[in-house]
Amino acid sequence: MTEQAWTVGGAGVIDETTLRHYELAGFGKPVGLGTRPALLIIDVQYRTVGTTPLPFESAVEEFPTSCGEVGWAAVGQIARLVETFRAKGWPILYPHVAPKKSYDAGRLGAKVPGIMDIPAKGYEFVAEVAPAEGDVLVPKRHPSAFFGTPLVSYLVETGADSLVVTGCTTSGCVRSSVADAFSYNFRVSVPADAVYDRSPVVHEVNLFDMAQKYADVTTTDSLLTALSGLPARG
Repeated sequence: MTEQAWTVGGAGVIDETTLRHYELAGFGKPVGLGTRPALLIIDVQYRTVGTTPLPFESAVEEFPTSCGEVGWAAVGQIARLVETFRAKGWPILYPHVAPKKSYDAGRLGAKVPGIMDIPAKGYEFVAEVAPAEGDVLVPKRHPSAFFGTPLVSYLVETGADSLVVTGCTTSGCVRSSVADAFSYNFRVSVPADAVYDRSPVVHEVNLFDMAQKYADVTTTDSLLTALSGLPARG
């Protein structure tokens, strides 16, 4: 049995029967990077990590949508990717949750009422990985970064052929964006330690499923090594 390429979050929660079934079915083959990657930083706003690193039980007292310390750990890894993408001149795009208005409630507001009452500070980008001049901001009102946004148009304009997807939550906005990116025929890589969720089990299960069907799941270290061999943007 091939060992998983990542060791963060809830590693080891996938049972041997599941691993064996997917292996026998031939899922999970690596796709690799293209030559023109773009970085997506999804919902890395204070609403998802809190204004300071705190355990989950304390973090949700500030923002009920916060994932706590695991989010801050991922921010450190995202910052490393941002540094590389800026140095190479590759595009960085920020799909992010737009402030909620009463008419945005819909089914999401019914399912998670607390999401409708986030203070303004929660919508600010985390300073350590905040956008810079030239980065693309993509406000969204639904889980996928592609749904109802011009993201594909921006990616076409940049000439991107592959996406590195970071941010949160692994099971929600990351997963839905990865599935849509796959559907648009982009090569997709997910560094497991640069995405985060409020549950390590949910985090790991979704990483596993994405790795089998939609993306190459790896670590930031491994991904940075692969990216170092690609040419800078001309």
